[in-house]
Order: sequence, then structure tokens, then C-alpha cells
Amino acid sequence: MTALMKVARVYDFDDVRIEHMPRPAVGPRELLVQVKASGICSGDVTPWYIKRKAGKVLGHEPAGVVAEVGAEVTGFRVGDPVFAHHHAPCFACKFCEKGEYVQCATWKASHIVPGAIAEYFLVPEVNLRDTLRLPEGMSFEDGALVEPAACSVKAIRKARLHPRDTVLIIGLGIMGQMNVLLARQAGVERIIGADLVDWRCAKALEFGADAVINPAREDLVERLGELTAGAMADVVIVGPGSIPVMELGIRCAGKGGTVVFFMGSSPGERLTVEPFHLYFNEIDLVMSYSCGPDDTRAALQCIAEGVLTAGKLVTHRYTLEDTGLGFRKMAEAQDVLKAQIIFP
Repeated sequence: MTALMKVARVYDFDDVRIEHMPRPAVGPRELLVQVKASGICSGDVTPWYIKRKAGKVLGHEPAGVVAEVGAEVTGFRVGDPVFAHHHAPCFACKFCEKGEYVQCATWKASHIVPGAIAEYFLVPEVNLRDTLRLPEGMSFEDGALVEPAACSVKAIRKARLHPRDTVLIIGLGIMGQMNVLLARQAGVERIIGADLVDWRCAKALEFGADAVINPAREDLVERLGELTAGAMADVVIVGPGSIPVMELGIRCAGKGGTVVFFMGSSPGERLTVEPFHLYFNEIDLVMSYSCGPDDTRAALQCIAEGVLTAGKLVTHRYTLEDTGLGFRKMAEAQDVLKAQIIFP
């Protein structure tokens, strides 16, 4: 008789159901992982994204224990604590050769089965390429931060930070706070955070920001100009996938600046830019989508070193049965950074 497991399946923005489905069977080159902690991604509570994923078991920030090892798998044993990335590249195509792993067709097609907010998930052979054993003593909550932390690692790398930079981070949810912590670790001269929620602004100051701006009460461009004597920001990391906020981010960049778009907009939306302004001020627009295997390894190291930890960043924990509550809390975007589903 096939063993069943419980999963959290999403049908719409406010429709998360706990269902039963067969536990995945393990092939000779695969792993079965028993989930111990799984994060709710900020993207998981974006309405347009949810509609595209309706009917699927969501969750791609897992940490757990190897429950079964395929006969031909080497390097893992039952009981190993692991993180598994939901995408993994081929390492052979032109994109992989350039380090652009997220553009690899294999990366895009690969996934863990059925998703990470489930009692168990299957790691297919290709995903073993980005399955990492957690260091001794690392908690599963810390391990479940590897994927989102890797996205921040990539964005900070693509921003090409300089020690004398002033960095503006727009949006101080979980990803913005990680960007604050990583920018501080990079040793930049000044970090300024911006968010509409005072609680998140206060967190950014706690994590190393030098100043914060609440655009609900102050004009962001004007206040940034005051703080920088008119120089504006050398690097702007725009968290929200909002066209007006992206346009605002460009206005906040100074001469020779870099604007990093951390989140994509809804499909079909258009961003209006003035090439004259970008060209003569040499402002770079940089996209940073997801992460690759180099980033997950760097993220794991940052977590092991205590730069990014669950103790700092996980503010809410839920059982599998209360996954819907976790989704709603993350969607409220108020006094929450990271919500995780914790398994026994």
C-alpha cells in the first residue's frame, strides 16, 4: 500500500488547503527528504504569481533530513541534514559556462517534487547538483534560509559594491533586511533603508542601516538628497516588483550609479525610462533573478558565520496545518520578516 503524506496546496491567494497525496517513490539516482523547516517566500504571496501556480504544492525554501537514498546515489546517507535547491543547472550550456545559471534550460525545468511545504519531497538526480549537507550544529530553520539568502548574495554580488558607496535599499521585508545585513558585511560607507512600515525601518537600523526613510511621511528623493548632500545613492536595490517603485529607484541613483531590480513586475507591465538621463549619468540597470549553485554555497557560509540567521530573521513559525495563516501573515507585510512552516 502506497504511503501518504500531507502537503499544502495553493489554489488562490487566500485558498491554501492541506491535502494528502502519495509519498514520492525514490529512483536509483534520487533522494527522499523529510522536511523539518520550510520558508514562505515573499513571491509566494504575490497575487499574480499565485494565480500562475494555482493547484501546485508551493514552497522552495526547505531543510530536512535524508529519509531514503537511491541505490546509485553517493555522497549522502540516511539521516543527513540537507538543503535542496528547487532548481539546478546542467553546467554544460553556454549560460552555465558564463555563470548565468538561471537562464539554463535545465535550471528552469528542474524542480523538487512536489514542493517544499510537504512532509516529504523528492530530490531528482539533476537537483542533487545543488543539494547541500548542512554543517554540524546548524538548525533546520537556519538551513531553510539558504535559498532566500542566496538570492540576496547574488543581488549584492551583481551590485558590485565599493567601500565608499552609499547604498539605498527600498523595501525592508525579509529580502531587504538580508540586503542590509550583507551590505553591512561588505563594509560599504553608508546604508539607507526605505519602507512604509515603521517596524521594518526600526529592524533595518537594528541590522546596521545608518538611516531610514518612511516614504509615507517623507519624500524619498528629497530626503535622500538631504542625507547625501545631493549626491544620491551609488547603489539602489529595489525590492518591490512595482513599476512606480522601480521608477523611483532610478530617480534615487546618483552619477555612475547602479539600480538593481530584485523582483520582477507583473507580466505585461511597462517601465518608462529616459535614456538621456541614464546615458549621460552612466546609470546601470541590473536585474537579479533567483540564484545559482555558487550563490547557495556562499549563502550557506554566511549563515554558518552568523551573518544571516533564523534567530535574527524568522519572526513567525507555523505548523503545516496552519500554512494558510502563515501565507496571510506574510501577505500583510507588517510586523513580519520571515514565516516558516516547522515540522515535527
